[in-house]
Amino acid sequence: MELKIYQVDAFSKEAFSGNPAAVCPLKNWLEDDLLQKIAAENNLSETAFYIPREDHYELRWFTPTTEVDLCGHATLATAHVLFEKEGHEGELINFYSPRSGDLQVQKHGNKLSLNFPADPVTAIAVSKDIQRAFSIPPAGAFRGKTDILLVYHSEEDIKNLEADIPAVNLLDARGVIVTARGNQVDFVSRFFAPQAGVDEDPVTGSAHTTLTPYWSKVLDKKILEARQLSLRKGYLHCEDRGERVIISGEARLYLEGKIYI
Repeated sequence: MELKIYQVDAFSKEAFSGNPAAVCPLKNWLEDDLLQKIAAENNLSETAFYIPREDHYELRWFTPTTEVDLCGHATLATAHVLFEKEGHEGELINFYSPRSGDLQVQKHGNKLSLNFPADPVTAIAVSKDIQRAFSIPPAGAFRGKTDILLVYHSEEDIKNLEADIPAVNLLDARGVIVTARGNQVDFVSRFFAPQAGVDEDPVTGSAHTTLTPYWSKVLDKKILEARQLSLRKGYLHCEDRGERVIISGEARLYLEGKIYI
């Protein structure tokens, strides 16, 4: 059996930045165990698999160790592949995720815009477990649907922060978002998800479903510019639309090839 595979740098303005994702077009769903093995072999933070339906594409995402409910950068990468390599016509792509429902990607020139459900947060205590997991104590802590959000005083805190990955892995969350106001953008962030097999994710679209409504309320702005401060860096344009958020960025194709099974 041969399968197509693409690798795309998402939320990137140039090669070797942003977050790399693998994209595998399928005609029918393969066994979950095989999908997971392919994702582990790719050894990227996410591998996206999709199949075409009559009026949409069904989409799933896998880290090297598990299937996840939502992945922004791999959705962006999949849309880039469909627009640029797989012949999708028009400027709008409708996706359906069995775990997250209807998702859309709109093309605006070089930018692709994700339409995702918002994930608002509620305040929680800064527990001793949280304090043990990071080198700098946060100013506040919150919880969304799957992630913990930690807010810090400055961009420098986010740059200098060190995570104790084994301690982060013990927290009851898919991952931990750390964030602060930015010096040149509205807010900056980093994302740690060892429970999902990703110690630090380069750029995390799904985290911005939490970050966007939080910072929109704090800054009293609906449209925000964001930067994820991983080593690779990521650039995102975000818009708060109440129950939905729009997360936009660019993508670059890195490779295309075949998988032989």
